[in-house]
Amino acid sequence: MQQVKQKEKLKNIIPFIPEGDFYFTKGIEAFQKRKFELAIKWMNKAIEAKPKETLYACQLSIIYTEIGQYHKANQLLTNILKSTTYVDCYYLLANNYAHLGLLNDARKYASLYLEKTTDDEFKEEAENLLQLIDIGENDDDGWELDHEDELLIYQETAFYHMENCEWEKVIPLLEEMMTLFPEHKTTKHDYAHALFFSGYEEEAVEMELELLQEDPNTLYCHTNLALFFYKLNKKEAYKANIQALLNVYPIHEQQQLRIAITLVRTGYYKEAYQRFCMLSKGIVTDQLSYYRWFSVAAFHMGKTFKATSIWEEGCRKYPQLSQEKSPWQ
Repeated sequence: MQQVKQKEKLKNIIPFIPEGDFYFTKGIEAFQKRKFELAIKWMNKAIEAKPKETLYACQLSIIYTEIGQYHKANQLLTNILKSTTYVDCYYLLANNYAHLGLLNDARKYASLYLEKTTDDEFKEEAENLLQLIDIGENDDDGWELDHEDELLIYQETAFYHMENCEWEKVIPLLEEMMTLFPEHKTTKHDYAHALFFSGYEEEAVEMELELLQEDPNTLYCHTNLALFFYKLNKKEAYKANIQALLNVYPIHEQQQLRIAITLVRTGYYKEAYQRFCMLSKGIVTDQLSYYRWFSVAAFHMGKTFKATSIWEEGCRKYPQLSQEKSPWQ
């Protein structure tokens, strides 16, 4: 008789199945506490539960913007606008493009927002953004800026894939860039780098050697070739290129970072650590590779606490870094 009663009770129990709103609320709470990795996980769960709920994807884009992942944020917003006219997306895109320095695009989307909005939620922000953008270019200057903006968009997308080692995605993009912007030499070095780590080692080395003949002082040739020859265990060729880097202290922060990364990836931990410490943190911390390789250099220098601190800071800012093995694992 008791078993029958228990069965009757079980029939009346309604199982708790979280809906999208539950996940969304948890995501907002995590975001407000600045637990960005957790917020992203909850928002993705909300989107899985209700894939057609525009607000969820829009909020996820805001989280990505907050941690500086503008590429991911813009992808989400662009996808939303393909299927619906969620007007707030225009302002959010304008804000992201302004952060990237793509002022023509920022102006375009801010204007679209003001043109289409009915509730004026971001009206004041959009108007302020437009006031900050200089709109006094003449037609020729506008064309040149459009050309530069297009290159910057390509560069930002390629950079995102390179940082995440997504070689199969970045190779066709870089090939397109080399056709559209043949004068932009850095693209060729990025292409060689992507080729090498996609398994086309010989082609990558040959390409860099040809570029080195054209300009023997090219820093990017030496950083790539030092890494390539180190991986291929060609010691003499490696030493020749690494020596060309050990005595160079460029002014440009991005070049300084590139040398530091090359040094740590080829076993020069002491020299790499010194280079990382010389970097202006405010300029290079928008790059995942800064945290990845600085933590490696610090760990090999016996600075475990600093290595852990750098790694954890990187994971907070770039949640995908937490999917990788830390230097001490």
